[in-house]
Amino acid sequence: MALNKVEICGVNTSKLPVLKPEEKEELFRRIREGDLEARELYIKGNLRLVLSVIKRFQSSSENADDLFQIGCIGLMKAVDNFDTTLNVKFSTYAVPMIIGEIRRYLRDNNSIRVSRSLRDIAYKAIYAREKYTKEHLKEPTLTEIAEEIGIGKELIVYAMDAIQNPVSLFEPVYSEGGDTLYVMDQISDKKNREEHWIENLSLREAMHRLTDRERHIIEMRFYEGKTQMEVAEEVGISQAQVSRLEKNALKTMRNFLRT
Repeated sequence: MALNKVEICGVNTSKLPVLKPEEKEELFRRIREGDLEARELYIKGNLRLVLSVIKRFQSSSENADDLFQIGCIGLMKAVDNFDTTLNVKFSTYAVPMIIGEIRRYLRDNNSIRVSRSLRDIAYKAIYAREKYTKEHLKEPTLTEIAEEIGIGKELIVYAMDAIQNPVSLFEPVYSEGGDTLYVMDQISDKKNREEHWIENLSLREAMHRLTDRERHIIEMRFYEGKTQMEVAEEVGISQAQVSRLEKNALKTMRNFLRT
């Protein structure tokens, strides 16, 4: 895949606009009022995000124009769904959506074909999950998804497994302020609950070595199984800050346990 050309899909990448913070704020205000021109301007002002993402797929045999078009779909979805009231930068929200859209495209066009019927089942399950989460503010169980779309649980699991594209837990998702966040930082850990940690009294002592904020973050992350984004929203800081505090806290605990 060649990315060294100036023009992709008729877009001169050397002349892409760069929006100032105040311009972004004003455009989003207009977007919320239904201004389609503002939406188009905001999308054009963020096309560099799509370019930065498709560079990650240079090893792919797919045409750069095709990946750019798919990435633009992810960007448009991000613009339409972004909540400006959250303490999150638009690029932080948009990049994972763009990556996800491209991965779905590559998965569907993989040389190892997944039957259309299985893909349909998987996408129905994904849509049902997202819809349920929005309506009930919690993740649905497999049984609830199966009841919603009227398909057996075993077939849903098989379909979801068939469309999965293995991803390293250490693959970077995005960077903010010099802190790189990885896939593993986005995952909720439901197994490391308090009953698994409390058995080791040394961990209690190690926890006392932390600051109040660090201890609170560790408790939410590993006792309550929350994602870094969930912790960030509750504490009122960015996910990058949560990641940095978590890493510092774990380092402090490891050093204590080694002594």
